[in-house]
This record gives sequence, C-alpha cells and structure tokens, in this order.
Amino acid sequence: MVIPKSYSRTLLRSSGAVLLGIVVGAALSLGTDQVLHVVKVYPPWGQPMYDPGLNLLALAYRIVFNIAGCYVIAWAAPYGPMGHALTGGLIGLVLSLAGGLAAMTADLGPLWYPVVLALTALPCAWLGGVVYRRRHAPKA
Repeated sequence: MVIPKSYSRTLLRSSGAVLLGIVVGAALSLGTDQVLHVVKVYPPWGQPMYDPGLNLLALAYRIVFNIAGCYVIAWAAPYGPMGHALTGGLIGLVLSLAGGLAAMTADLGPLWYPVVLALTALPCAWLGGVVYRRRHAPKA
C-alpha cells in the first residue's frame, strides 16, 4: 500500500505540532521548577515536597503552562486545531496518571498533586484550543 506524500506530510506536521506543544509546556514547567529550586523556594531536587502551598503554586503555573502548550499545538496544527489540542491533553492525562503511579511507589510528595494534574489535563487542552480559536477567529 502506497501512502500519498500529502498524507505523510500532514501526519508529520500533526505529530510535530503535538510534540512542539508538549515540549513548550514541559520546558516552561521544568524551567520554572528549576528557578524555584535555585532560589530555595522549593526543596532541593530529589527531596519530597509536601507543603500544600508549594504544591498549589506548582499546580497553578502548570495549569497555565499546559493551556499555553495546547495553544501552541492548536497554532501549529495543519488542520483541526481543537482536535490537536485535545490530543495533547490526552497525552498529558496519560503522563499525569503515570506520575500518579510513580508517586504511589516513591516518596515524591502528596498523591493528590498528580491526581489533580490528571483531572485538569483535558480542561487545559480544551481551554488552549478555545483561546486559539478566539484569537484566530475570522473578523467580521
């Protein structure tokens, strides 16, 4: 079976859009984590963080960065920006569930944190798609 070149290019652009958005969201999150570790707001890497305020802080900026990452996915998508953004959210959901499983077996912090990340993955993806759609709606 021969796959048309246009389909291959579209599949590559779709995959690239999702990957780009995930990298943007992860880089923003991990970069912010690093800054907060360096300025000693967070405990050193490798130590668990049980302070609810610090976990809420991390959750707050991760939600914003997840929305931004899904916006980037929608922006870079060759077609169907909302579907692409939701695909990124689905991947975020799976990764958050994996983080929850890791948290259950290791002393990384409270279990509610990865659970809330998982619960917010799809709403963040949807919001990223909505923001993209509103910013790029045809002007009447």
